[in-house]
Amino acid sequence: MFLIIPGSLVLGFLFAPLLHRFVPAVPYLFAYVTLTMALGCGIGHLKAVIRKPGIMLWTFILAHVLSPLIAYGLGVLVLGADSPYVVGLVLFTIIPLGISTVLWVGMSGGSVPLILAMVVIDSALSPFVIPAGIHFFFRTDIEIETGQMIADLLLIIVVPTALGVLLHEATKGRIQGAVHPYSAPLSKLCFVAVVALNAAAIEPYLTVLRGDLLLVVPLAIVMVGVCYAVGFFGTAPLRNRELQVTISYASGMRNISLGIVLALGYFSPLAAVPVVLSIMIQQPLATLHHYVLHKLNNSKAGAKPEGQVR
Repeated sequence: MFLIIPGSLVLGFLFAPLLHRFVPAVPYLFAYVTLTMALGCGIGHLKAVIRKPGIMLWTFILAHVLSPLIAYGLGVLVLGADSPYVVGLVLFTIIPLGISTVLWVGMSGGSVPLILAMVVIDSALSPFVIPAGIHFFFRTDIEIETGQMIADLLLIIVVPTALGVLLHEATKGRIQGAVHPYSAPLSKLCFVAVVALNAAAIEPYLTVLRGDLLLVVPLAIVMVGVCYAVGFFGTAPLRNRELQVTISYASGMRNISLGIVLALGYFSPLAAVPVVLSIMIQQPLATLHHYVLHKLNNSKAGAKPEGQVR
């Protein structure tokens, strides 16, 4: 992911004139990516999360309430309330948890069933969360077609998620293993295509961005880092490493491709710029976060024998 996503962006920018005609295919490509993710989640996973609603609710508060407030405040402070980049910063924090989060949680010792179920549930709630969040922050400045946005989110997220869960249940979980050799590579290709096509869509507006790079790029880096920190420190009182790993990745990584689709479809193209920058930033920061978690875990493990000697 560290190499694939920036590479896809570069390809999208370089071959923008050739790719523009295929941009309308993005929602359908994205729906397939969502479907392949949902094949690994059954009703049992969802029930396990629902039995502990406090953890899920707290994660969503950190990710979709506290983080958007910080994004809005930081954006207005640095760029001003009328800047379209502020919309992009807020949009980054209210879009659903990222699919690639599952990979990082698994590598870092978090709870894969928990993050998988939360991604599915958060995605299913996105038709309500995203319009509500946008209206809360920008109701006096921006008008959007909420009904159309909900319809698009149903197509991109909810329908393929429901279909994936039903297929998982109908085959008792066997379908993911059976189709994985074919679905996984195709899903990665679709993901690459989504990123490249969205990059091609915003390529004409890059000239406008050049004058703002010195402000927007550092701000996007800080905002993505803050989202990781919100999850990490927000779960520190729980004293549960597995939950802390899981929720810190959940709050730090978002479904960026969906964010770009929505930004380009409903707002100024410049609003998509912080979302695109976040694509390039959240994966490298995920690597750094993994390193920090690994070091912290090793330091705690090394401290236990010392305490026993004393």
